[in-house]
Amino acid sequence: MQTRKRRNRKRSKRRAICCPRHGCYIDSVSQKHRLYADKAEHLQERGMRRRVSLQVMAHYTTVPLDNEWLEAFWCEVCQQNEWYWVVKSPEGDFTLNRIPEDLWQQAQGVILATGNPTVSEFTRRQSRRMNYYGVKDFVMVS
Repeated sequence: MQTRKRRNRKRSKRRAICCPRHGCYIDSVSQKHRLYADKAEHLQERGMRRRVSLQVMAHYTTVPLDNEWLEAFWCEVCQQNEWYWVVKSPEGDFTLNRIPEDLWQQAQGVILATGNPTVSEFTRRQSRRMNYYGVKDFVMVS
């Protein structure tokens, strides 16, 4: 009996992430989108001193932020998906926060809802067209 109890304790446990509104367990429905810092201010917000953060950014263009990511969760009570900024503490606890608008730009592998800023309006409009009549924009005037 003793060996069986020890064996069961070694199993990985479910992440103890609870809904901030209801307190119930929530399930992940997306992959983790890791965050990175590309400005010294991002590192200073996380407790790094100004001089050290400037030196780090001088050596590296981007710095991965450990124990922080964006992830979508499904709440059984709300019956909807919600995106949260997840921060894991050194003790292993998870904190869920609302995602600030500028944090989406620091996430890896996320498509921005506003679109790529380097793409022209003409190209955006053409990519949304689904019919043959989009050729009218390319008619040459004689």
